[in-house]
Amino acid sequence: MREFETLALPAEPVAIAPDGTAVRVLLALAGGSLAHFELPAGATSHAVKHRTVEEIWHVLSGGGEIWRGDGGRQTIEKVGPGVSLTIPLGTAFQFRALGDEPLTFLAITMPPWPGDGDAFRVEGPWRASVP
Repeated sequence: MREFETLALPAEPVAIAPDGTAVRVLLALAGGSLAHFELPAGATSHAVKHRTVEEIWHVLSGGGEIWRGDGGRQTIEKVGPGVSLTIPLGTAFQFRALGDEPLTFLAITMPPWPGDGDAFRVEGPWRASVP
């Protein structure tokens, strides 16, 4: 039997995601994992695609845009506090923080994040500005 877990948001990021965002790893269960992401104000992520996971995001603060592409279908949408979105398996995506504050969001990854190697860089609509 799994233990009940409770966790406060860590004060500092513990990793940098393949897209260039700062990651605070939260909790996981067999079906998925949760993390907090932050892209600095004015920054643009790397465009990436996942090999095995899909995600649901919920924006907490900041504002920006996200590009998602899947074969011939592409969209660019504005995001801000209270907006949720999906990254289905096989979708390429890139996002940027517009304005004076970082873009922060929670993401549920299903199945749980498998580690390095799941995300790989692809061509996106914008030039990345993060390492």
